[in-house]
Amino acid sequence: MSSFNRVTLIGNLTRDPQVKHLPNSLVIAEFGLAMSRRYRTQGGEDREEVCFVDCTAFGKQAQVISEYARKGRQLFIEGRLKYDVWEDKSGHGKRSKLSVVIENFQFLGSREDGARPQRAETAELPWKSEQEQSKDKDARFQEADIPF
Repeated sequence: MSSFNRVTLIGNLTRDPQVKHLPNSLVIAEFGLAMSRRYRTQGGEDREEVCFVDCTAFGKQAQVISEYARKGRQLFIEGRLKYDVWEDKSGHGKRSKLSVVIENFQFLGSREDGARPQRAETAELPWKSEQEQSKDKDARFQEADIPF
């Protein structure tokens, strides 16, 4: 039996990305993403449901997101779910969190939204072989391919 772990979201950043640098010089950007759903109840009342998700980007993607994304900016992301468990520092037992690790992203909106739109990128992920990363790079658009 095999598994499939894939997430596709469009939402707005809830805060500016927080950037961290690991000792091996890998850049990490962490931020929140909010997605909303509007619906009408059986009684005819309009409602909105909001879902908040923590997201993490690595490497070049983290650099681009931290440079161009700000709170409120709309972002399209593709990635995978990651489940973390840790012991609470105050001794109240185990804590857990489900987050999204970004593998591809694209800024949405116009140039007037305050940041230059970027093409979707595939992360150069440390667990991919050089051959797999090379295939990913070959499949991407080149900046010169974009007509605007």
